[in-house]
Order: sequence, then C-alpha cells, then structure tokens
Amino acid sequence: MDCKKAANSKNCACTYTSCDKRGACCDCLQYHLAQKQLPGCCFPPEAERTYDRSFANFARAWNL
Repeated sequence: MDCKKAANSKNCACTYTSCDKRGACCDCLQYHLAQKQLPGCCFPPEAERTYDRSFANFARAWNL
C-alpha cells in the first residue's frame, strides 16, 4: 500500500505543521498511541490548538 502523504497533508487538521509525521497518518497514530495520546485530528479545532493530546483532554473536548 502506498502512503498518500501529499493528499493527507492537504486535509490534516493538525496545526503542528513542522511535524515530520504530518500526512503520514499511520506513523502519526502509532507515535501518539505509544505516548498514550491521540493525534490532533481527533480533536475539535479549539482543543487541537492547545497541543494537549491526552485522552483526558479528548474526553473534555467532546464532553464524554
């Protein structure tokens, strides 16, 4: 399977634009899960901009 990094980058909601994993969704997800986090694309824009990728922040952002 080919990575669609260029196409994914166009739609990536993460505001950390200098990240080397931007657009490489499988690498991004693997990295964040290993850190016990979720990637920025899982958060609404106002929560994503805090760069708090924790599960607790995810639950707060979505009122879970």
